[in-house]
Amino acid sequence: MAPELSIVIPVQNESPNIKPLYDELTQTLVQYGRSYELIIVDDGSTDDSFDQLSSLQARDPHLRVIRFRRNFGQTAAFAAGFAHARGRLVVTSDGDLQNDPRDIPAMVKLIEDGNDIVCGWRKDRKDTFVNRRLPSVLANKLISWATGVELHDYGCSLKVFRAEVVKPLRLYGEMHRFMPAIASQFGVKIAEMVVNHRPRQAGETKYGIGRTIRVLLDLATVKFLLSYSTRPLQIFGLIGLLTGGVGALITAYLAYIRLFTTQGIGDRPLLLLGVMLIFIGVQLLTFGLLAEVMARTYYESQDKPTYVIREVRESTDLTPVGR
Repeated sequence: MAPELSIVIPVQNESPNIKPLYDELTQTLVQYGRSYELIIVDDGSTDDSFDQLSSLQARDPHLRVIRFRRNFGQTAAFAAGFAHARGRLVVTSDGDLQNDPRDIPAMVKLIEDGNDIVCGWRKDRKDTFVNRRLPSVLANKLISWATGVELHDYGCSLKVFRAEVVKPLRLYGEMHRFMPAIASQFGVKIAEMVVNHRPRQAGETKYGIGRTIRVLLDLATVKFLLSYSTRPLQIFGLIGLLTGGVGALITAYLAYIRLFTTQGIGDRPLLLLGVMLIFIGVQLLTFGLLAEVMARTYYESQDKPTYVIREVRESTDLTPVGR
C-alpha cells in the first residue's frame, strides 16, 4: 500500500549528518503515526555518505536510497526523488539538519485545510548575514515581484506538496527554489508557515553566494514560462515593434533632412542607429513568429493542454428533469 508521506532529501558529502538526520526523521515520523517513506538522494557524494545510507536502508524498509553516478545538483536530486515518490503528500527538506522535521505535522495540517503547497519560512534564520541572509532577502523580494507569488523565503527547502501538484513539474538548472511559482500556473493554493531553523552542526554548506547569477538567469526563464510560454510573439513582437518604430522615426527624420534641406546625412551616426534599430525590430518579430511555431509544436506534440481543470461536476443520469 502506498504511504501517505514521501520525504525527499538530497545529500552531498554529509557524512557527519547522515545518522543524526535519519534518527531524527524516523523518531518524528513514527511518533506522528502516519505511513511514510524516506527517500534520500545521494547527489554524487565522495565521502562515506552512501555507505552509511546503504547500511541504514538494509535495516529499515521505510528508507529508499537513490545514488547518482556524479553530482548533478540539488534540483536534479529533488526531481529524482519526486519521480520515485509514492506518497499522497511529498515533503522536501535539506540534509544538513538545519530544517526541523518536527515542523512537518503542522505543515501537513495546512495541506489538509485545503492548501496545495505549504512553504517554510525561516524567519529567525541561523546563517551568516553577508553571504547567506542578505542575498536571500534581496532574492526573495525580486522573485516575489517577478513571479507574482509573494513568499518570504523561496530558499527554504522545507515544503509540503500534494503529489499531483509536484510530480508533473519539470525542473532544470536551479529551479527547485521556484517550484511554488512554477506550480502557480496550475492555479494552486499556496500557504506559508514560520518554521524552526537551526545552525549547521557539522559539515560545510555546498551552496553559497556564487550561485546567485545562476538563480537570476533561472528567474528570467521562470518569468518567461509563466507569462509568455503560450504567446511568445507578444513579448518579442512588442519589443520588435518598439525598436523598429524608433528606427523608422529616425530614418524618416533623416530622409526629411536629405530631401528638403541641403544637409548631408551619409556621415551621421544617427543614420546607422536608425537602420540598425529597424533590422533589430524585424529580427525580433521573426524570432517571435518562430517561437510561436515552437510553442505550438511543444504543446501539440505532447498533447499538452494549455489549461488546467480543477474538477468537473456532472451527472450520468441524462433523464430530462420532471420525468
